Amino acid sequence: MSPHEIYIIHLSWGSDGKIRPVLVFIVDEDTVDIYQITTQYENKSEHIKSQYFKINDPEQAGLNKASYIDTGTLISLPKDAFKGKTPVGILTDGDKQRFLKFLK
Repeated sequence: MSPHEIYIIHLSWGSDGKIRPVLVFIVDEDTVDIYQITTQYENKSEHIKSQYFKINDPEQAGLNKASYIDTGTLISLPKDAFKGKTPVGILTDGDKQRFLKFLK
């Protein structure tokens, strides 16, 4: 598992949850910090849109439509959440560079 890879995992919150794509950002010994990926953009507030990074090459990232990385919340998960999972894609070098600039 490496930073900038895209996985499809089940994220849960409380008694609910959803299967969704995520971007691996930081990999530590026991945890993985991720950002959620969404296709929902147009109907969001300007504040929320300002936190969304557009992936220019969604196909390379293993996504089938225009997608955005939601940088509003960095989520830390145990590595076990990725057990048996393989990445569906990875950000292109151009998207990686743009993303790191976006975060600054």
